[in-house]
Amino acid sequence: MGEGGREVSISLDGVRDKNLMQLKKLNTALFPVRYNDKYYSDALASGEFTKLAYYNDICVGAIACRLEKKEGGAIRVYIMTLGVLAPYRGLGIGTKLLNHVFDICSKQNIGEVYLHVQINNEDAIKFYKKYGFEITETIRNYYTNITPPDCYVVTKFITQSQTKK
Repeated sequence: MGEGGREVSISLDGVRDKNLMQLKKLNTALFPVRYNDKYYSDALASGEFTKLAYYNDICVGAIACRLEKKEGGAIRVYIMTLGVLAPYRGLGIGTKLLNHVFDICSKQNIGEVYLHVQINNEDAIKFYKKYGFEITETIRNYYTNITPPDCYVVTKFITQSQTKK
């Protein structure tokens, strides 16, 4: 593409031991929370559900998920973190990361994706509602060292692709 061309390349890459540092660096830049080893082992264990996003080969965002078994054996996906560096927001990177997770869910018959959002984080709440998440619960005093300490649980119920009518 020549001058002024809007050829933007956003690519996703899996998280492995050798690029785990990228995820750590992003999290430090994006979130007020320090993530522990369990977070990183859950992220690695989720396989395809945890992805780094590259914008023109620069690592600018990531989604990290944990797979959980519900009563009765069904799997649901918990989004531990989803973030894009500020200068790269609004380019469709967060959308691409989310849609990637929704796609695998419908292929693997996973019906539920959820996460926690601080109740005053209006941008995030608006973002998730746009993608069909709904507030399903409020948890008081979820966060220990940030104010307000309350969070919403926002959940998206995924319709399965291969449902036979």
